[in-house]
Amino acid sequence: MATPETTTAYETTGARASGEPMIRFEEVLKKFGDLTVLENLDFDVAPGERVTLIGPSGSGKTTILRLLMTLETLTGGHIWVDGEPLWHMPKGDKLVPANEKYLRQVRKKIGMVFQQFNLFPNMTVLENVTEAPIRVLGKSRDEANEKGKELLERVGLEAKYEAHPSQLSGGQQQRVAIARALAMEPRVLLLDEVTAALDPELVAGVLNLLREIAETTDITMLIVTHEMHFARDVSHKVMMFDHGQVVEHGPPDKIFTDPDHDRTKAFLHAVIEER
Repeated sequence: MATPETTTAYETTGARASGEPMIRFEEVLKKFGDLTVLENLDFDVAPGERVTLIGPSGSGKTTILRLLMTLETLTGGHIWVDGEPLWHMPKGDKLVPANEKYLRQVRKKIGMVFQQFNLFPNMTVLENVTEAPIRVLGKSRDEANEKGKELLERVGLEAKYEAHPSQLSGGQQQRVAIARALAMEPRVLLLDEVTAALDPELVAGVLNLLREIAETTDITMLIVTHEMHFARDVSHKVMMFDHGQVVEHGPPDKIFTDPDHDRTKAFLHAVIEER
């Protein structure tokens, strides 16, 4: 875990109230042994903004999401979520490495949908959606069930409450995973190649669901995808990564139609040719 120098304490009033970014990376460093994956990475995501990270495999995109979910440990720098430091906590006028209790509190603000669905096979669809709100948010079972059923109806699975994951298609399982993430009422939703494990005929349905969520909520989204049409449709901003650095960023129409950097042009040409 990073051990920063003395840093002034930060007012934790929430990003929307304070006008701060919902997500901020400041000189973030991530190493795996001798391999540097992210180096001096700086970027902001505004409240309600939808940002897509594109770039070749190994460029650091998924590592960014995993750092936000505290699934990987920060090597250096600072990350802020909703006006609060993520990997560090205020102590007097300093920031010190966060303890597990603090991490759990900040992590409640963040939901993530993975490539693999990661559903509990021994639980019903409804139980998969309600387990975390009951255990982590302290909701009553009745309240969690009511909200869970609303979300499953929203994702088109109202007839599958009592089914188990093994009885669902891949697309249906991913819809459950999306409902499960939304059940935690996150301020930030991370999407990591959510269609990568799906059969091609199931991809459009999941992407359409995510478009609908993007259009009807103010959740801040950080998206990693190779679905360039989807990225263009839902993003406010696109960031092109290579070797752990932002090569360029801008509105989707600019990045996809007239990118400035040769590396972006080559990547988009290769991805679009594959499709």
